[in-house]
Order: sequence, then C-alpha cells, then structure tokens
Amino acid sequence: MSHSGKPNSEIGLDGLNDRLRDSLSCEANKPDFRELDLGSPVSPLRTRQCGLATSGLTTTSSSSGSSGSISGRNGCTSIAKRSDSAPNNHSGELSGSSDNSPTASLRSAGNSRNSKSVRVRSDSGSTQPLVHSGQSSVTSPPPNVRPSGNICPSGKILKTGMAANRTSRTDVLGSGMGNYGHGSIMRGGVPVKSGGGEATSVANPRAIAGCGANESVKRATLSVDPEEVKEAGNEQYKRGHFTEALNLYNRAIALSPANAAYRSNRAAALTGLGRLAEAVRECEEAVKLDPNYERAHQRLASLLLRIGQVENARRHLCIPGMQSDPSELNKLQLVEKHMRKCADARKVGDWKSVMREIDAAVAAGADSCPQLFMCRVEALLKLHQIDDVEPSLLNIPKLDPYTNSCAQARFFGILSEAYMYFVHAQIEMAFGRFENAVTVAEKAGKIDPRNVEAAVLLTNVRLVARARSRGNDLFKSERYTEACSAYGEGLRLDPSNSVLYCNRAACWFKLGVWERSIEDCNQALSIQPSYTKALLRRAASNSKLEKWAEAVKDYEVLRRELPDDNDVAESLFHVQVALKKSRGEDVHNMKFGGEVEEVSSLEQFRAAISLPGVSVVHFGIASNSQSKQMSPFVDALCGRYPSINFLKVDIEESPVIASAENVRIVPTFKIYKNGGRVKEIICPSRDMLEHSVRHYSF
Repeated sequence: MSHSGKPNSEIGLDGLNDRLRDSLSCEANKPDFRELDLGSPVSPLRTRQCGLATSGLTTTSSSSGSSGSISGRNGCTSIAKRSDSAPNNHSGELSGSSDNSPTASLRSAGNSRNSKSVRVRSDSGSTQPLVHSGQSSVTSPPPNVRPSGNICPSGKILKTGMAANRTSRTDVLGSGMGNYGHGSIMRGGVPVKSGGGEATSVANPRAIAGCGANESVKRATLSVDPEEVKEAGNEQYKRGHFTEALNLYNRAIALSPANAAYRSNRAAALTGLGRLAEAVRECEEAVKLDPNYERAHQRLASLLLRIGQVENARRHLCIPGMQSDPSELNKLQLVEKHMRKCADARKVGDWKSVMREIDAAVAAGADSCPQLFMCRVEALLKLHQIDDVEPSLLNIPKLDPYTNSCAQARFFGILSEAYMYFVHAQIEMAFGRFENAVTVAEKAGKIDPRNVEAAVLLTNVRLVARARSRGNDLFKSERYTEACSAYGEGLRLDPSNSVLYCNRAACWFKLGVWERSIEDCNQALSIQPSYTKALLRRAASNSKLEKWAEAVKDYEVLRRELPDDNDVAESLFHVQVALKKSRGEDVHNMKFGGEVEEVSSLEQFRAAISLPGVSVVHFGIASNSQSKQMSPFVDALCGRYPSINFLKVDIEESPVIASAENVRIVPTFKIYKNGGRVKEIICPSRDMLEHSVRHYSF
C-alpha cells in the first residue's frame, strides 16, 4: 500500500484504519489481461463505503463531599455513597452508572451521616443557626435560605449546601451572586428562591431559574471560581451541547487541576462527543487523583467495557468496599461470555461462529471495541469475502490515543495494538501489497515479540512476498513455466491469495494453456468476485478457446463496470459478432465505431436499422435549437459507445421517414435492436438519453 507521509513502520493506530480505507479505494491502473498484477492496488468492480452513548449527569452543591449526586441508568435511580473522609470535593459530578444518557434521571442525595450545623446569613446580614437533621426526607429551608444549585426531581430543595464544608472554606448564602444557585432546574413547578429571598413560580418544569443559560456561560468563561464554571458546564451538558460543556470543564480543570470530579465530568463530555479513548484517560486521571472516588471508577468501567477491555472493566467495577452496579455487572458477564466463545471459535477456524459471536458481543455492550470489528475483517478474509472488507473497515471505531492499560490488554492471546497490525498484514496480503504486508507484520511482531501467531504470520508473509517477487522477475524474462512454479510456491503458503492465482493465470495464457488459465481465474474470482484483472484474463482465455457465450458474459460485466474503457467495448463487440456468426446469423455489415451516419431515404433508413446489433436514431430539424444542442452530445455518445450504430434524420429534409416513423416532435430518439424498435424517447435530457443507450448497449 503506497502512501505519502510517514512510512508504514511509523504508522500508529491513530491512522491505521484511515490508511486501510484509503488503500482499498485507490484507483487501479488500466486493466490489461496481458499484464501481471505486480502488487498495485487491486481494482474492484465496485467501490463501497456506532451511536455513542453519552454519560449520565449529576450536579451537587458547591461544598459537600459527594452529597447531591444524581445517578440515573435506564430509568432507574440510585444514590452513590462515599466515605465522609474522602479527600477531595466531588460536588457537581456528572453521574449515571452506564454513561448512556446525556440527561440522566435526577435524584437527591441530601442525607448526611453526621449531622452538623452551619450559620447562614439572612437578608439583614444577621446569622442564625440551622440544624441538618440527617434524616432521609428533607423539606424546604426557611425563606431566607437559597438553594445550592442542585437539581431536584421530587420538588424538594436539597440541604446539601448547608452541610458542613469539608474544606477550609465556608459557604455563605446571600445575594445569589456567589458560586451556587444559578441555573438550577426545578421539576413540577416548584418555587425557586430568588436572590432577594422571594419565591417565584416556575411554570415550565424544565425552566431555568436565575440567570439565563447564555448569560451563565458568558459569566462562567470569565469566572475564576471553578465551581461556577463547572455548574455552567453541567447545564450545557444537559442540553446536549457537549463541545461547550467540554470547554467549560477544561476551564474548571485549569482553575482546579486536582479536582477529580472535574476530570470525571470532562470524561462525560468526551463520551458524548464519541472521543472514548480520551474519556478513558480522564477517568483514569480522576481515579489517580482520588482512588476512593466511586463514580469515576463506575464511569471508567463502563467505558472500558464498551471498548472491549473486560478485565480492566472488572477491576474498576468490582472494588472491595464499593457497591457494584448489578446491571453493569450483568452486561460485563454477557460481553465476556460472547468474547470467550469468539476466541474459541477462532482457534478452530469456525469463522461463521466468530462472526456470530462478534455481533452478540457488540450488541451486549462492546459497541466500540476496534479489535472485535477488526476480527470481523479477519473472518471475512478467511471466508473469502474480500469484497466486504472495505465496508467493514469503515465501521471500525477510532480509539487513539491508547492508554498504557488498554495497550497491554490482550485479544485472542495477542496484545490489542499488535492484533490490529496482525489483521492489517493479512489485508495487505489479500490485496497483493506484499511489501506493505511484510512491514505491517514486522510492526505486530515488534509490539508483541513473544506471540507465536504473529511470528508465524511474519515468516509466511516474507516467504510469500519473496515467491511473488521471483515469479514477477521470471515473467518479465518470458520464463513463463518457471514463473508458474514460483507463484505455485507462494500459493502453497497462502492458498487463498487471489493475486497469485491471477498472476499464474497470466503465465498459463502466455504458454497457450488456456484451460489452466481459466481454472486459476476461477479460483481468484471465487475469492474476490470483483477482481477485474482475473475477469479480463478469463474472458480472453474463453475467446481463445472460442467459448463465445462465456466470453460475452464476462465482457458484458466488465462493460458495465468500465463504461469508458474502449478496449473492453471493442472486445465485447468482436465476441458478440463471433457468437452471432457461430449461430449462423448475418454479420457481414456489422462494424465497430465510426461517426453518426446521416440518413435521407426510407430505404437507407430501413437497411441501417436492420443491421445486427443496436441502432440509435436522432430525429431532428437543423433549425431547431433543441436539436442543435443535442447533436454534439450524440456525437460524444457515438465515441463512448462504439458498438452501437448512431443515425441522424432531418425530418424536414426527409418527411417520408418522419411519416413512416410517425415523428412529429423534435428532438425524438428511437432505439432499434436487430431491426425492431425497442424504445422511443421524446425531448429527453442528456442523462436520460445516455442511460437508455447504456442499457441497450449490453
């Protein structure tokens, strides 16, 4: 595979899938059955071309350790619990045990194990004690107390903002211009306390209290308070504005780099944008900042499961002292079961079962695992479905840059990154890019030098590439018998390589052993049905054996796929003539190509349309503007479809022909086949006319 830029030895996983797709969509050289396939991109006859779930959402007060977290998954709610001695402040954390909804279910967690008291300031500036009872049910605070910015599905105002601050800072509720109380959402038309202590009714259950969203974002971008910036990010996240939310979380992190909740929220926004690898890195950073941060572990486990890292996901989902999400645990076990079955089927070469288990694992939750999608490509290669490789490559998720933990995970006994190159090498082999295959196989071996499967592949790739190179040199030297042996040696090592079969077919053709040439072409086409060069060589070999019907069939397929190839058009014309002649049909006046013939007499017209093959007649008037516009296009069609006879009739100069053919409107086009009219088109567009000509040219 030839690329500009970095050599293959430097290809990272970041560009691996793009390079594979680019290589498969390359334009091939003009096919010629007399030429060898020297490893240039194979010309296919056809050119072809995972909803990412997003994280849940939690917002909390500006000061409580993990109170006020809101957890939602598939309509179920649960309250995440943490020790009161947690070292970091995780208020405002986005939550949702499976990270699969940008607007998770909302639930309050205002309970506190150790009830404490704080002082709050009234509008008059005096302070008074307020006691948190620690009970599971909470009621609205006195009128002079502002909500702390939490989201309440039940219509109750949380008391988390009034719990004792675990840091040295004391929250003071007052004018409403601090880092809490802005952009809070109340369900069910609950009263929201304004800055002056007045309650205002929210008619819309999702109406935004306090400052407008845009004003909140603008203020947050200038704020030096990370909590206010984070709150604005949460609001954008709920609205599905993941890019804006990400920018705000980035700013909050810049203001407070050691806050694990900000990292976890950033991971949620990245997940919403489909940037799962970066989301994993952020969750890992959050866990590093606070190893006891349960929410970050849960989010990381969910992400790792989506990318197929089952063992890594289990380490973060099943932590002693932390409660595992039963639904996530069930999902993990289901994915693990199907991936294990996939590995077992792969070992014994049951590639249909491999495909089935891959689909099941993806449906169970591993929807963004590049190794599973690459395994599908490997199965297609083994099942000789090469034409389906390119569409499958288009579906492979991008997960670069990999974290160290992900890179060390194993799939089917080989390191995850090495497996991607392992399959890539097989793709290069299948499409005849042997030097590229060696380079990529060496890359896989370098990443995982102890893997036996990668080492065996590298040895085979080198031997096959050497055999193909020797065969090509012998073919150029016209030593065709020796070239056949060299290609056969490569096929013993890689018995499903369509390129080697096609090259050996060229040798048999040169030696005049056309039956053997057809056999090798059949083998190549059974592996890759759209292999143009193999189809050309088989058609030529059938022509040599005077198997005209088989040759016509192959050339008709090629004509449809290569409509602008004049050599294919001429070959098709000649085998059609030979077929008609073998059947005793009249072919003495058939000709290939030429110019548009002007017809003026009825006898001349009838003789012209009675010729074997297809004739297209343009009825027009020299002075008519539409006829003038179509004439150059008809001339172009004559050159583009040389096997068709094109005629021109001026109905003013030849009224007898116009009357006999009942032509009253110009331009009119009529198509005849073997003397019989098959189609009439009045005032067609250029596209319509060419479509009809192309249809009847086959």
